Amino acid sequence: MITVNGLDELKALAGQDLGHSSWLEITQERVDTFAEATGDHQWIHVDVERAKAGPFGGPIAHGYLTLSLVIPLFGEVLKVEGIKMGVNYGLDKVRFPHPVAVGSKIRLGVRVVSVEDVTGGTQSTFDFTVEIDGVEKPACVARTVYRQYA
Repeated sequence: MITVNGLDELKALAGQDLGHSSWLEITQERVDTFAEATGDHQWIHVDVERAKAGPFGGPIAHGYLTLSLVIPLFGEVLKVEGIKMGVNYGLDKVRFPHPVAVGSKIRLGVRVVSVEDVTGGTQSTFDFTVEIDGVEKPACVARTVYRQYA
């Protein structure tokens, strides 16, 4: 994990690859819990027997579950200290090039695109790539924007 103290140290990371999180296994229990939380009970995610006969040979994680997991995985890669608050400002682009099969492992790769001054702090743009262990295509690629306030 990379830890920076304050906005100047964060700015110094612009243009750098920060590395990867640890691997996280995607379990059926996690998928089912996400389905309960969101009301998305599509069979390809939650009906294990039916999904075995489906296009992926078994259940897959929701795309938005995969995207939501970047939050804890990002926390393993970068910690920003010495600020009052950081907020998720949004997403510029998200794609899901490859499904995440239940039982597979994912990890997050992080690149700092830019860190720019805004009123009261900075706006940081990151490229996130969610990789699947043993699969060439990523599960998710996203450009995310955060704000940090001093």
